[in-house]
Amino acid sequence: MSVIMIAFDNSNQAPNEGPKEKKLLDRMRDVLRRKHYSLRTEEAYVGWAYRYIKFHRMRHPKDMGGAEIEMFLTDLAVAGKVSPSTQNQAFNALLFLYRHVIEIPLDDQRIDAIRARELRRLPVVLTKDEVKAVISLMSGQHQLMAKLLYGCGLRLMECLRLRVHDIDFSLKEITVRDGKGGNDRITFLPEPVVAPLIQHLDGVKIIHDRDLAAGRGTVHLPHALERKYPNAAKEWGWQYVFPAGNFSFDPRAEGERRHHVHESSLQKAIKVATLKSGIPKKVSPHVFRHSFATHLLLDGVDIRNIQQLLGHKDVSTTMIYTHVLREHQRATIVSPLDF
Repeated sequence: MSVIMIAFDNSNQAPNEGPKEKKLLDRMRDVLRRKHYSLRTEEAYVGWAYRYIKFHRMRHPKDMGGAEIEMFLTDLAVAGKVSPSTQNQAFNALLFLYRHVIEIPLDDQRIDAIRARELRRLPVVLTKDEVKAVISLMSGQHQLMAKLLYGCGLRLMECLRLRVHDIDFSLKEITVRDGKGGNDRITFLPEPVVAPLIQHLDGVKIIHDRDLAAGRGTVHLPHALERKYPNAAKEWGWQYVFPAGNFSFDPRAEGERRHHVHESSLQKAIKVATLKSGIPKKVSPHVFRHSFATHLLLDGVDIRNIQQLLGHKDVSTTMIYTHVLREHQRATIVSPLDF
């Protein structure tokens, strides 16, 4: 049985020795980057690979197979009580590890793990008055982001990853690029956010010009576009609409860049505003997206149009909001006790 070494030190390597083979997880990162997976997916997949190895007491994955994967996934469901989506992500990470890194196919091995229990829960939805109350208690770019989440039906990371060229003020449209599933879509740009968004971008342009003058001003580009267009990373159109206040280290470029704001910033701002409003609901950024879809249904918009605006691959995913709609309609039914 071979044991995997997650980390080792090359400082004592003899001068005449050739370079040691990369660590397994570093090789996995290289393959993920070569296949243009997002940084978040890279972190998640490498994390699951490490947990899998640690679960089996640091055995090398090449000495394991379907039985060990089944044990790990079953433990996640039974002991870890993870959600089905979390279990699926772990499974996909291990499939990637075996197929593309170790190059050991698992097609002929049966993996019959206990499946995580799927709990059907209705999404939390705010009323229109509640949405206005929460947003009114926010300020600055956090308020602007919350308006885009609700007014455009954006996911949290879709909002944070918006680039300047994704916004078309003339057509009143926003192009959501590389959304969930890697697909692009178009949603509308509500009139009430046009003026504040233009004013916000004027301020962002000043920051970008100052960065350029300081010899910086580059931003991460997707799918190796930086190698194809070396100057594009400095162009105004590629800059994030909501840039971070400080520079941060880019592990893929191995240098400092101005990334977009961290998701926790908006999450905290929404939580604080919700507490101030006194609304007794657990409100997250995704609740604004749920409210967007539900309110469109209440206004009579066709479910297929809502599906396209949300970027759902299957209309069955969008149908969850019809259940929420029924709950709202049920509120008009009077209990027999009221007679």
